[in-house]
Order: sequence, then C-alpha cells, then structure tokens
Amino acid sequence: EVQLVESGGGLVQTGGSLRLSCAASGFSFSSVPMSWVRRAPGKGLEWVSSISTRGVSTIYASTVKGRFTISRDNAKNTLYLQMNSLKPEDKAVYYCRSGWGASNSSRDYWGRGTQVTVSS
Repeated sequence: EVQLVESGGGLVQTGGSLRLSCAASGFSFSSVPMSWVRRAPGKGLEWVSSISTRGVSTIYASTVKGRFTISRDNAKNTLYLQMNSLKPEDKAVYYCRSGWGASNSSRDYWGRGTQVTVSS
C-alpha cells in the first residue's frame, strides 16, 4: 500500500521557520520526483516546489523562492520542506505529492497533509 505521511506542521510567528517531512512507503521513492503542494483557506491547490529523483534539480513557485528549500533523503524514503521567513499568506495545508511540476495527474500519490499556521 502506498503511503505518504506528512508531519512537522504547526503554529509559528511571522518570520519564523518550520521543517516539514513526508515519509513515503509502498513504492520506489528514489525513482520518483516529488513535490509539495498547498491549499490555503478558501483557495485552490497551489504547487510549491518539486525535486528530481536524486535531488539534483529543484524548482519553486515564485511565492516561496528564496524562502523555502525542498530536499530528500532517499535512504530514509523521506521528503522535506524547510520553510524560512514565513508569512501569514503561507498559512495552508501542505501536501506531499509524487511527480514533478505544477500539473497534477490521476496517477500521483498524495499525503493527507499537515497544517501550517503563521500568526502575524
């Protein structure tokens, strides 16, 4: 059974940092590009960042570039998102998703999400 389990969300003040993790199982994690996607209250899904299979290539949405860093540890089957200089507009449920880029596919795997709240 494929599982993606996010953790590390919480409440943080503006300017603070959080590190999200996504533990993967049930598929060949090291063979799959991975992404982070978020949904802010009352809004649609927003792609945040993607990373290639070995972590050599990364891409970011303009809204988070320079503040967020995506990484992965294939030995631990875990995806990360380091979030610095957090802003109130970063408040959202953050999901890890298999696949590269902003386009979602019916074949993608999704986690259940972790809530990030940024207080002003």
